[in-house]
Amino acid sequence: MENLTVLKTLVLAGCGSRRAMADAIKQGRVSVNGVLVESFKQDFDPVRDTVNLDGKPVGISKREHVYIMLNKPVGVLSTTSDDRGRPTVLEMLPREYRERNLYPVGRLDLDSKGLLLLTDDGNLTFRLTHPRFEKEKEYLVTLDRRLDPFDKDLFERGLELEDGVTWPTTVKETPGAPLTYSVILHEGRKRQLRRMFGSLGYRVQTLQRIRIGNLTLGNLPEGQTRVLPKSEAEAVMEPETHAP
Repeated sequence: MENLTVLKTLVLAGCGSRRAMADAIKQGRVSVNGVLVESFKQDFDPVRDTVNLDGKPVGISKREHVYIMLNKPVGVLSTTSDDRGRPTVLEMLPREYRERNLYPVGRLDLDSKGLLLLTDDGNLTFRLTHPRFEKEKEYLVTLDRRLDPFDKDLFERGLELEDGVTWPTTVKETPGAPLTYSVILHEGRKRQLRRMFGSLGYRVQTLQRIRIGNLTLGNLPEGQTRVLPKSEAEAVMEPETHAP
């Protein structure tokens, strides 16, 4: 699970590129709650913490925030840049938003597709990615064979992975598609679903995210975007109404 970090906060606030802000941290120009930041990975809570750059407070609400929903295709990276020249989600945004320092809320791996939210709202990013808020994320997963009832029970009780036991997971068959399952997570470790199924001997054929909180992918075509009004973006944090 990616938390909101000081480095990411500075980028979201429009203070500069990731490289420029990383240099600022190295040079001792960034502090949180009056203490110099020494790690790029230091967590930041926009509700409780205050960050200063060159002695001046940084606000992550300098201008009206932007919220964009993308139906990410397979083969596109959930990052804003890649030193190997591979396609990124930034290239899929409408041109007028590519310079807004938008950042993906969480990630979908290269081989997965579906709902991805991009924004410059650090507070929303924090609330959607930090595990303490337990926001549901729903996926459609197609397997190479039918899920055994015993394995399904293991999913719903929690599986032991190399980075610890997973939270209980809801798994349901999709009507009319015997090898496709709806899976609901409350956490988001790296390649978590692929690792969970792989640990039980299954191979994931396709993986698509269709919901984050109350935000659903709907009929948005693959590779297309939709700019969300603030009210719709904020509704993502309300108690889920789409969960089974």
